[in-house]
Amino acid sequence: MIVRIMGEGQVTLDGSRLAELDALDEELLTEMENGDGPGFRATLKALLAKVHELGEPLPEDSLEPSDLILPSPEATLEEVRELLSDDGLIPGT
Repeated sequence: MIVRIMGEGQVTLDGSRLAELDALDEELLTEMENGDGPGFRATLKALLAKVHELGEPLPEDSLEPSDLILPSPEATLEEVRELLSDDGLIPGT
């Protein structure tokens, strides 16, 4: 699966690894619902770091259709709310 991190690029990630991101996604959703700005920021950065850890970056000149789009590490609570589905940032996990 191809994951785009806005403002950074794309990584390939084995779809079976999405479950490893679920706890961070759930934590992020809870922090957003509670308006916990500092917690949200820390968890978003941890989630993106985990995607980088588990995935392999695509070449910068590559542009593949993305299966999943994640916000940049600098995204605000409001910007991330716009990207959310009922399941969080990572649907179906």
